[in-house]
Amino acid sequence: MTDHNDKNRDDESKIPMTEGATSSIWGGRFAAGPSALMEAINASIGFDQRLYAQDVAGSKAHCVMLKNQGIIPEDDALKILDGLDRVLDEIEAGEFAFSPALEDIHMNVENRLRELIGDGAGRLHTARSRNDQVATDLRLWVRDTLDGLDGALKGMQRDLIDRAREHHDDVMPGFTHLQAAQPVTLGHYLLAYCEMLGRDRGRIADCRARMNESPLGAAALAGTSFPIDRLDTARRLGFDRPTANSLDSVSDRDFALEFLSLAAIIAVHLSRMAEEFVLWCSAQFNFMRVSDEYSTGSSIMPQKRNPDAAELVRGKAGRVIGDLTSLLVALKGLPLSYGKDMQEDKEPVFDAADTLELCISAMSAMVRTAIFNTERMKKDAGKGFTTATDLADWLVRVLAMPFRDAHHVTGALVKMAEDKGVGLEDLSLGEMQSVAPGITEEIYNVLGVENSVKSRTSHGGTAPENVRRAVDEARRRFLD
Repeated sequence: MTDHNDKNRDDESKIPMTEGATSSIWGGRFAAGPSALMEAINASIGFDQRLYAQDVAGSKAHCVMLKNQGIIPEDDALKILDGLDRVLDEIEAGEFAFSPALEDIHMNVENRLRELIGDGAGRLHTARSRNDQVATDLRLWVRDTLDGLDGALKGMQRDLIDRAREHHDDVMPGFTHLQAAQPVTLGHYLLAYCEMLGRDRGRIADCRARMNESPLGAAALAGTSFPIDRLDTARRLGFDRPTANSLDSVSDRDFALEFLSLAAIIAVHLSRMAEEFVLWCSAQFNFMRVSDEYSTGSSIMPQKRNPDAAELVRGKAGRVIGDLTSLLVALKGLPLSYGKDMQEDKEPVFDAADTLELCISAMSAMVRTAIFNTERMKKDAGKGFTTATDLADWLVRVLAMPFRDAHHVTGALVKMAEDKGVGLEDLSLGEMQSVAPGITEEIYNVLGVENSVKSRTSHGGTAPENVRRAVDEARRRFLD
């Protein structure tokens, strides 16, 4: 490891890490360094140091291209590549001294490279600008994050599919307006969230494909007069192609907005599931119990058992939505091409990624460890006259009654049962025939909740045999 304080280094070969460092960065344009206040508002190293791996990767690809194009000497290129590897090792070992005076990750890496290999480090910045450099770095970081996010959602889908198979025939109430509507199976319910996450993964794939173009080589905004090979650097960094317009290349943050948009949608899906869990854990529902690992107690009420992990996931959705709003507002009034406002793109992207990673992990763990009270679910599945639609369908199917007439008859029978304080299945045949004389004993076969769910065999329906097939299909679609 090279000593950062080695007195034998050529002092002229490095940018000093002092309050006046910015004047050296700008190559003598300014007579004095920035004020401490300017340095504080201008520096981004406190957060953009997270781009270090992408910054080094981009620099190495750029260096190799410059060498191959005969733009810089091979000896300097080899020293630069070796020096960049040493910088990367220092950062990953926690031995790199980041300096706010050097503003950002790019200048911190370049300054340390100059310390390690001397003046030849200055050749690395030929034919590029920090404008195309940061656009490239952030694209690489978001692309890596999308890949990780896709893997995390796939893992959560696996958990949902496993639990859906386990509970493919356990009956529970389905709701509209949070009112008991029709019986469904718990497996069907869990697969609904699996479908949401599947669409989220589709958005991830779309975003990744659309953003996979390299801005490197666009330079400050107008391209460069050097004979660079942008296709070469794009391929070295795993991009499909270079971006087509240099102005757009350095000013585009659509990919960051698209990432934050899909992140907000994922957060909303997680929040909806979290809300279900919070409700289901209440004594009023008593549908499930969240593992002790993801619950907390009360400082004053010893009986309390709070599903705090789910509540926090629900709350953090607002944070991710805020990250999207923050960047939308920052970009909405910017003329082409680059403005310092765009430095504000990274923190919301980083925050949304970190928040989502935590929330997906928490929700996945709760899905895996949840204990579902299937007896209570089944008991509640029949409350609220949830088989009324089955009765109406029977009238249409067996008595050839027009549906609107069947709806009216069923409504009258529901009112009769409600007035008597009983369920539809508790009405006598005579009571039912007083409303619709053609009703027979067969009607009781459709009024039980288990019979109800078994009858829902249409494509995408809740019948247990459907759910078993849907589980297998979901494994094929999402996991294979």
